[in-house]
Amino acid sequence: MIHLYTGDGKGKTTAALGLALRAAGSGMPVIFAQFMKGSQDTGELHSLAGLENIRVMRCTHDFGFYACMSEEDKQRITKMHDQILDSILEEIDQGRCFLVVLDEITYPVKWKLLDMDKLQRILSCREIELVCTGRDAADFLWNAADYITKMCCVRHPFEKGIAARKGVEY
Repeated sequence: MIHLYTGDGKGKTTAALGLALRAAGSGMPVIFAQFMKGSQDTGELHSLAGLENIRVMRCTHDFGFYACMSEEDKQRITKMHDQILDSILEEIDQGRCFLVVLDEITYPVKWKLLDMDKLQRILSCREIELVCTGRDAADFLWNAADYITKMCCVRHPFEKGIAARKGVEY
């Protein structure tokens, strides 16, 4: 089944992490792939590192916000995203994963920073449980999803000028 966690509210990655923990706790192998996130240190990485059946995949370089990327940066991040997708496809082909999380996948889709054929191959694979997260999900992701959860922001501390807090937002 395909799960889509989208919308402008907080909690998309958090929900995906919850499902990853549930699957890992049931002895299932999990791939947690993060897109558009590079070398940023986030709290979940420390927790996931202690779990033997969750493999984290992400870029090895922090490229910053899309609007600030040079054309060279866009080419480099696309190559890294494609390498992540290749690794996921290999793990699927080898039967070495039950759950695959494509965290923040909607952004490289929107900005064409990955090979869409590779993503479509993952989406069409019915041997795995798949989670896609991110705002502004493309129509094809909505159409492919079996579960859709739309996070809606009603109120957020950022609106009061409160910055992201360690352990809560990252």
